[in-house]
Amino acid sequence: VLIVEDEPNIRFYESELAEGAGFLTLTAGNADEALAELEGPVAIDILLTDVSLPGALDGIALANLVRERWPAIRIVIASSHVDSCEGDGAEQIVYLQKPFTARAFIAALGSVV
Repeated sequence: VLIVEDEPNIRFYESELAEGAGFLTLTAGNADEALAELEGPVAIDILLTDVSLPGALDGIALANLVRERWPAIRIVIASSHVDSCEGDGAEQIVYLQKPFTARAFIAALGSVV
């Protein structure tokens, strides 16, 4: 799982939850770091991204780019405004409402495996 979250404490928490559920994780603080990981040597099966990210690409733009370049990667988008970020191609993406419980977080990741 590649976790893309700009808040370090949240990124650490999400990584701990995912690893506790048996997932291997990589983390990134923005879309540029995420793209570097995606282009790296480790195969990534799941992208979990926050909608609000610093830099040129937000989470939605990152998810769209990933769908184009790496169509086999499953995508989970976390947002406090889930209904406002669903759009074109939403059926291929799992949305996780923030704030979330540990159970909801693990369920979202499990739903794309």
